[in-house]
Amino acid sequence: MQQNRVRIADIVIDSRLRPVSAAGVESLITSISETGVMKDAIHLRKKKDGSLHLLAGAHRTEAARRLGWDEIEAKIWTDVTDDWARLIEIDDNLAGAEMNALDTAVFLATRKAIYERLHPETRRGVAGAAGRWDATEPSSVAFVKSTADKFGMTERQVFKIVAAGSRLGPDEVASLRAAPRQVSLKDLTEIAKISQPTDRYDVVRLLSEGGAKSAAEAMRSLRSGLQPIVKDPVDEEFKALLNAWSRARLVARRRFVEDVFADLSPLMTAQTSPGDGAEAAEIVPFRSRGREGQA
Repeated sequence: MQQNRVRIADIVIDSRLRPVSAAGVESLITSISETGVMKDAIHLRKKKDGSLHLLAGAHRTEAARRLGWDEIEAKIWTDVTDDWARLIEIDDNLAGAEMNALDTAVFLATRKAIYERLHPETRRGVAGAAGRWDATEPSSVAFVKSTADKFGMTERQVFKIVAAGSRLGPDEVASLRAAPRQVSLKDLTEIAKISQPTDRYDVVRLLSEGGAKSAAEAMRSLRSGLQPIVKDPVDEEFKALLNAWSRARLVARRRFVEDVFADLSPLMTAQTSPGDGAEAAEIVPFRSRGREGQA
């Protein structure tokens, strides 16, 4: 391992276990702006062709990029395996990142799969393997205990979350990330209990579409044969915006229009293109009022 400064433009970011969080990046930018430093170096893997691939520090890299930095401090590793590289990403996030229940399940399940590849004697079905995954490696014990403490769970419950993460495929994880309500630990433990893949797909679908508030509610609706009404998320967002606008005072409305005019202008320009007719006529006066408010 070497430590050096590298050009951000040279960093290759491959597939990650979770996307970069906008809130996480903003928090880092605020911290760096206030302190003037980035506390930890990122980790990179140097491949035989000389390319530098990100192992850990996607949020730090994005924060540095948005701050306009050309270079960033990095620990550069060589001669490492794909499994080792993935473990660095997992352990870095589990040890320090703020993660929701779904991300924790995915990371822990992936870590368990890698560990079993490295230590096949600990796989389920091997004599004495039942309690060895968390008892063989000190770092695994630390992550299990810290996760249990963080979410107010027992270690047994943590392994239930690992079971849920193990059963979820990439498409299901992506669907749950897009759900209007963030899935909870209880949802994940319910999902882990579902033995039929088709039932699990339906539960994930209902959660991702907003058709059920919890995995338990989704299962009850499936068993009863009654599919809950799936609300259109765009329609719900529109109602929320309209409700907020109707309750706001005039001075607040004017301030809002001034603040978001740059975003509204292209939308209104598109609506006023030839052929829009009456709908365009309704929007043009609103745009004029926004400009007068800025003057």
